[in-house]
Amino acid sequence: MQLTDSREIAADRTEIWAALLSAEVLKECVPGCQSMSGSPEEGFEATVVQKVGPVKATFVGAVTLSDMVPGQSLTLSGEGKGGAAGFAKGAAKVTLEDIPGGTRLDYEVEAKVGGKLAQLGSRIIDGFAKKMADQFFENFQNAVEGAGEAAPEEEVIEEDAVAAGDEGQKKGWLKRVFTS
Repeated sequence: MQLTDSREIAADRTEIWAALLSAEVLKECVPGCQSMSGSPEEGFEATVVQKVGPVKATFVGAVTLSDMVPGQSLTLSGEGKGGAAGFAKGAAKVTLEDIPGGTRLDYEVEAKVGGKLAQLGSRIIDGFAKKMADQFFENFQNAVEGAGEAAPEEEVIEEDAVAAGDEGQKKGWLKRVFTS
């Protein structure tokens, strides 16, 4: 599954770059992340709990940063093993560009799954991967810009979740945003 998109963030490139290298910020942004530790130089270790269709799993894995051009671009790569559920891995190539009023963050995401997850079918997996990428970059934008501007978009996300029948998971995500 591949996805390309961009976001306009009301912050300068140095602030966004620092956030991309912060384990604490990344932990806040990864949907379902229970813990994240490490450093940009050595990589990060993460534990993420996710439900994909009927399969709920705890993924333990690593996130590495590569192809780093300070203040301009990097690649975030992650791989997690979810036991009997299978595995998930992916990468996001992120580039930053100055624009009036902030920075444009462009990203290209590629994701792959195996095991029980792969048996769910590409439509479910592709939809889930897109949702995860969108949530991550939405959370990242909110973390960098501050929670004050996030409320209207969060309401739209919750309405989409209710329509998709995934209300419980979204409420947990919204609760984390409001209690941060």
